[in-house]
Formats: sequence, structure tokens, C-alpha cells
Amino acid sequence: MTILPPEPGEPRRPSGPRDPGDAWVVADTGERYWGRFGAAGLLAVDAARGVLLQHRVSWSHFGGTWGLPGGALHEGESPVDGALREATEEAGIPAGAVEVRFTSVLDLRIWSYTTVVADVVVPFEPVISDPESVALEWVPFDEIEARPLHPGFADAWPGLRARIG
Repeated sequence: MTILPPEPGEPRRPSGPRDPGDAWVVADTGERYWGRFGAAGLLAVDAARGVLLQHRVSWSHFGGTWGLPGGALHEGESPVDGALREATEEAGIPAGAVEVRFTSVLDLRIWSYTTVVADVVVPFEPVISDPESVALEWVPFDEIEARPLHPGFADAWPGLRARIG
């Protein structure tokens, strides 16, 4: 495993300070994973509207795909806190608007990703609040697989969907 900073010229929160977690973890196979301390994303579930998805900007990892608001964890930050922080940064999710139901962890030993599944308890409209999103949409459950999904989310979605009910 190797830890690499963002590549020169690679945009990442251009208006904010870098965190030590903002780095690539590179596996022996050459695959890259964003987040030195792992990463997490929020799967906000609204029974009436579906789930909140983020259309990722072209310059991001797997840009042009749909996935969850989320990103690199800060050192010492729990995955739940990181997912909620990232969702607030990227989608303007208000404090107290969601209630965590469960987490699902992809553990690759050198890196992990935690999906935090939360129910919307106070309805809200997402707001693009940083440069990492092209769009944010509530997507009905039966329309999710029709979108070009981030590969990690595409792999995880069937199991998550089964657990959501």
C-alpha cells in the first residue's frame, strides 16, 4: 500500500483547506482509493421520494456517475460523523434531518468504505454546496439501476436495497 497526495492540478475542494485524509491509497494492484483514513457516504432514504443521489463532476474519481454524497474521513473521525459531515458539505443536508438506521462496511484491509444508511426524519431539498456535484436528485428506488452508477455503489446497491426493505 502506498499513500499518495492528490496529483498536481487535480482539483479537490479548491476553496477549502486540505485535510491529511485527502490522499490516495494505492493498492499493490495499482487500484486507487480516495481517503487515507478510509471514506464514507450517506445513503439518505425518504420513503416517499427514494434515495438522494449525487451526479459526480467529470474531474472526480469515476466522474459522470451517480453515487452518494461522501468522501475521505478525517483522522480519528468515525465513519458516521464523516458521512454526515461530507453530506452536509456536498448536499447541504441540515443537521437533524436524518436518523442513522445502519452502516455497511466494505473492508479491503488497506482501505475501507462505510455506507451510512439513514432515514429522512425532517424533509429537505438538497443544495449543491461544493464543486463536486453536477446534480443532486431524489431518485425512486426502481429507477436507481437505470442510472450510470459509481462502480462501488453499483456493486453495493442490491445488498443495501435488500436491507432497506
